[in-house]
Amino acid sequence: MDLRAIFMGLAFALIWSSAFTSARIIVADAPPLASLAVRFLISGLIGVAIARALGQSWTLTRNQWRAVVIFGLCQNALYLGLNFVAMQWIEAGLAAIIASTMPLMVALAGRIVFGDRLRPMAAAGLAAGIIGVALIMGSRLTGGVDVTGVILCFVAAGALTIATLSVRMASSGGNLMMIVGLQMFVGSFFLAIASVLTETIAVNWTWQLGVAFTYTVLAPGLLATWIWFALVARIGAIRAATFHFLNPFFGVAIAALLLGEALGWLDVLGVAIITIGILMVQLSKQNPTRT
Repeated sequence: MDLRAIFMGLAFALIWSSAFTSARIIVADAPPLASLAVRFLISGLIGVAIARALGQSWTLTRNQWRAVVIFGLCQNALYLGLNFVAMQWIEAGLAAIIASTMPLMVALAGRIVFGDRLRPMAAAGLAAGIIGVALIMGSRLTGGVDVTGVILCFVAAGALTIATLSVRMASSGGNLMMIVGLQMFVGSFFLAIASVLTETIAVNWTWQLGVAFTYTVLAPGLLATWIWFALVARIGAIRAATFHFLNPFFGVAIAALLLGEALGWLDVLGVAIITIGILMVQLSKQNPTRT
């Protein structure tokens, strides 16, 4: 892994983790699904415009079109939609911690569904991740955290797992910025339908909402997604996923810094254990064998 890939991975993890804090600010003043639908529409228009300016084509391979739909539905509509709804009731740091368990879910699904044999380090990392999550959830549940919000975040992490499995299809064949823009439209379409069916549009126009929305459109929406696709194309999905081990730390730190969210010692311990567990799983995840 070269220095450029390391820089890209660090940038992705930092920007991706910050999205939970900006989302928390947005949902305080605007309906979550409608906000996301507008965000993805704007991001998609910008992304496609940039792609065309770079000379990228509308013509994608069949696998790329399939990945555009899967990624747009699972990550943008389900993962982010459910997280935005959940953050009406739970803190940004907790949502970031739950979302960061996605690599652990991938490893567990590989073992249960596909029969992949986990190497000892991966098994230990998975166990550590489960222990870390249990510590945090036990502390938060006894503290009165909203259970519905927690469930929504875990369902969202499952959707992100499916989206991640589609990245390899999208990252081959070029036209990365075009793919980024088009999958934004997919998310916007499904979220707009969900918003019409479930939400009443009422917006409290504040400067905090404006700044958070603009940042979310440009940074997590466009830049982080492009970096992720480019990183997977450069070093592969398994190595790229290693950078997810930074998400629990970055997510909690940014939420505490900007939103003043309190952290207990069990939260800190749980984040540390989850971070180590994710790193162990990713470092051992090479050429898994079947039983």
